[in-house]
Amino acid sequence: MITEVIKANELTKIDPVFGQASFNDHEQIVFCHDKDTGLKAIIGIHNTVLGPALGGTRMWKYANEWEALNDVLRLSRGMTFKSAISGLNLGGGKAVIIGDSKIDKTPEMITSFGKYVNSLSGRYITAEDVGTTTQDMDLIRDVTPYVTGISEERGGSGNPSPVTAYGVYMGMKAAAMHQFGSDKLAGKKVLVQGTGHVGETLIDYLTKEGALVQISDINEARMQEVSAKYGAAIFTGDDVYSADVDIYAPCALGATINDDTINKIRAKVIAGAANNQLANDIVHGKILQEKGILYAPDFLINAGGIINVYAEIVGYDKAEAMRRTENIYNTTLEIFNVAESKGITTQQAAMAIAQQRIDDKKKETAK
Repeated sequence: MITEVIKANELTKIDPVFGQASFNDHEQIVFCHDKDTGLKAIIGIHNTVLGPALGGTRMWKYANEWEALNDVLRLSRGMTFKSAISGLNLGGGKAVIIGDSKIDKTPEMITSFGKYVNSLSGRYITAEDVGTTTQDMDLIRDVTPYVTGISEERGGSGNPSPVTAYGVYMGMKAAAMHQFGSDKLAGKKVLVQGTGHVGETLIDYLTKEGALVQISDINEARMQEVSAKYGAAIFTGDDVYSADVDIYAPCALGATINDDTINKIRAKVIAGAANNQLANDIVHGKILQEKGILYAPDFLINAGGIINVYAEIVGYDKAEAMRRTENIYNTTLEIFNVAESKGITTQQAAMAIAQQRIDDKKKETAK
């Protein structure tokens, strides 16, 4: 195995990496390659001021390696602010494995990746994400203690997706309260884009409350399965972004709110589980504000998963994880009120609060 570690103060020698728009003072980037298992992975450690960097490992068939790098940079940065705003003593990190998880993934590849995680001696703690499973985390646990979200059989918290979905549900209800004057979702038209583990559980919560749910997914078979299970209607229009709904919930991959889609959106609330929903935080956050569309910052309302896996590190139980996740409702309302009072976007308000916690910790440790 070969490990190449690039630290932030060395990146000036490699302009294409340093010049990435998503490079945001990252502390460390680790490129992992194991020819024998076919592993090609990148670990991004954005910030460790509040604690070790924790973030899931995503396996995805990226178009090229620069796309993978951009994704890990954006995702690891998001994890820093997700942990900070959730009050967790964790930093931000993320990993991506390049490949199709349905075809390319093998136990040997996952084990090899776990050895790279171990080589960082706890600066980065990994967990489950798109394309990886609780069983993969168990394999990684065989070679390193720096993994969370392992199976309940092995003493872990299991799949974090249900808790992530609960947090999104809480954030969505808070957004409805702020935008519509009531957090009741019965009768509200909600479009859920993405029917993976988190999206499915969110659909379950919504349909049980009586929301009028439409779903969309590139995986036709999966969409049909979820539709039949929960009675959710399949979106049949030409463009999900211009759908006549009250709430748009992006629960697949990020950057769906971009230059091409933002002016099509008719929903009055955006609240979903996907990371990095805004292609450009500043530009697109401002446009949503001007259009009167209330945006629930993704790194705030999808923090249930990290709250859940954090339980393994500090030792609180499932009930406490759910209680802390339920508090996303109150934090989301606080963010909306701060944004409104200061005349800034909800994204800016959430980022400012998270950054303040990081800055306060820096000052404390500098004394």
